[in-house]
Amino acid sequence: MTSSAPRIAVTGATGRLGGRVARRLAAAGVRQRLVVRDPARLPDLDDAEVARAAYADRDAVVRALAGVETVLMVSGAEAPDRIDQHRTFVDAAVAAGVRHLVYVSFCGAAPDATFTLARDHWATEEHIRASGLAATMLRDNLYIDFFPLLTGDDGVIRGPAGTGRVAAVAQDDIADVAVAVLRRPEAHVGAVYELTGPEALTLAEVAARLTRATGRLIRYEPESLAEAYASRARFGAPDWQVDAWVSTYTAIAAGELARVSDAVERVAGHRPMTLDDYLRRIPRPG
Repeated sequence: MTSSAPRIAVTGATGRLGGRVARRLAAAGVRQRLVVRDPARLPDLDDAEVARAAYADRDAVVRALAGVETVLMVSGAEAPDRIDQHRTFVDAAVAAGVRHLVYVSFCGAAPDATFTLARDHWATEEHIRASGLAATMLRDNLYIDFFPLLTGDDGVIRGPAGTGRVAAVAQDDIADVAVAVLRRPEAHVGAVYELTGPEALTLAEVAARLTRATGRLIRYEPESLAEAYASRARFGAPDWQVDAWVSTYTAIAAGELARVSDAVERVAGHRPMTLDDYLRRIPRPG
């Protein structure tokens, strides 16, 4: 990796969000380096170098980011040691000479956030701020893309969200924002963008829209905390993971995901998708 290395590196390019960003950069003719754990899963993109590195492998990350100026850091897979992995990656980016880090965080990231994983994002943000790197935080709301997956086989969305609202955002819109920031990072130094859709919906309203789009009767059934933990016990997941699942809903109930932002339109230059917009784009089952 030489002085002619691409200016931009993208992590998570084998995943949903990082892959969207990588494809958009390639379509725009932007050279990039894709930093992934498993290169075999990567799509074949024009003007893309590939480097293998896991976030927890400091030496591999330093090599992977050599010569790169700006990095999209997609948050790592959920794990008990994710904060440590993130800190290792950030420190390696500093050692590699990276100038600007664009971090995919979460709306309302804070040390006392209701959603437990938003606390992890806050800890990562704080480490980035302390690192001396120029940085931009992309604080995503819940993904609109996941709403169809919340429905059980019986057509019911269950969770302790009460009548709270969530301003969910499409991954395509997040990717458009990320590309805009990566291409002109100097215009976004120090920015914290809360990325949301254009409306905040209750889960009952989400269920009604899913019903209308799919022709299948879907409804929302609020759970108590005890019911939420009991209904998820059958998956045999570790406690921290179940806490994260349940607190996704309690964060909605607490109103922490309800604020609608204009950041997608300001940065990407177009209005974000509504849930109805998104559902019109995906194949109808059956």
